[in-house]
Amino acid sequence: MTEKISREIRLKNRPIGMPGESDFELAEVTVPAVGDGEVLVQNIYMSVDPYMRGRMYDRKSYVPPFQLNQPLDGGCVGRVVESKNKQYQTGDFVFGMVGWREYFITDGTGLMKIDANLAPIQAYLGTVGMPGLTAYYGLLEIGKPKEGETVFVSAASGAVGAIVCQIAKIKGCYVVGSAGSDEKVAWLLEEAGVDAAFNYKKTDDIVAEVGQKCPNGIDVYYENVGGVHLEAAIEHMNKFGRIVMCGMIDMYNATAPVPGPSNLASIIGKQLTMQGFIVSDHFDMLMQFYGDLGKWIAEGKIKWKETIVEGLENAPGAFIGLFKGENFGKMIVKVGD
Repeated sequence: MTEKISREIRLKNRPIGMPGESDFELAEVTVPAVGDGEVLVQNIYMSVDPYMRGRMYDRKSYVPPFQLNQPLDGGCVGRVVESKNKQYQTGDFVFGMVGWREYFITDGTGLMKIDANLAPIQAYLGTVGMPGLTAYYGLLEIGKPKEGETVFVSAASGAVGAIVCQIAKIKGCYVVGSAGSDEKVAWLLEEAGVDAAFNYKKTDDIVAEVGQKCPNGIDVYYENVGGVHLEAAIEHMNKFGRIVMCGMIDMYNATAPVPGPSNLASIIGKQLTMQGFIVSDHFDMLMQFYGDLGKWIAEGKIKWKETIVEGLENAPGAFIGLFKGENFGKMIVKVGD
C-alpha cells in the first residue's frame, strides 16, 4: 500500500487578542498503517467554532486547552476509507472530533455513523450537529418558551441563533433577532420567518432598538453575543423572564476584563433566571433532537445557511473570520472530496 500523507493545522502560538494567521502552521505527517480494530477516516468537512478560541488559552476549563505545536481538533465529518473494525464499513459516513487534518486513525472511540438521508453530511457540523443541539437544548430546557411569549435572539443568523429562532416560531412565539448585516436581517425575515429583526451595526442605540422591536417586553433572551446586547435584554425583560447564556463572542478576544452590564441589579427586581450550559453535558437528548429536527426539516420548517471555505490550509482564516462576522450561518471548511 502506498504511504499516505496527511496535512494538519497546528497551534504555533497562543494568540493575544484577535488570532492571526501566524498563530497557526500547516504540517505534513505520514499516516500509520491501520491496526486491528481501527479505521482510517478521510475528512471531507471540518468545523470552526467560536468556543475554540477559549481552548487557545492555557487555562483550566470545561474542555482541555489546545497544545502548542500539536494539531488542533474539532468537529468533522468524513468517510471510512479502510476498516479493520467490525462496526464500520468502508464508505460509511462518520462524525468525529478530530478535525483540522485530512486523515485520522481511530479505534472508533468518539466516532458516530451519520445518516446522509436526513440532511447533507456537512449539516452534521451545524444544524443537525452540535450547534443545532445547542439551540434545541438551550431554548427548550432553559428558555422554556410558551406560546405567545417574546423570544429575543442575538447573533440570530448564526449556526445556533438561526435554529433557535425557527424552533421558537414552531413553538408559537413572537421572535426578534439581531444580526450584523442587512443581508442577514433580510434572510431572518424572509426565510427564517422571524417577526422582527435589526442590523445592530446600523443602530446608535441597541437598548432602544430592542425595546422598539419587542413592544411587549422579552420573556426569553438567547444570549450569543454579550456586551450591550445583554444590557438591552435585561432592560426589557419581563418579570420571571429566562436568559439562556450560550455564548458571549463579544469578549472572546478581549485582552482585559470586560465591564458587565450596568443594569444587573434589575435581575433581582424582575426575578429573572439566568443560566449557562455546555452542550456536551446533554448528549442524552440527541435521539429526541434528531426525531424532532428530522420531522421539522421534512415539513420545511427549518432552513439554514452555510459558509463553506475550500482547503485545509484556509482553516485558520475561516476561524479568524468568525470574529469579524464573515460567516453567514455555519462556518465550514471543505477538507477533502
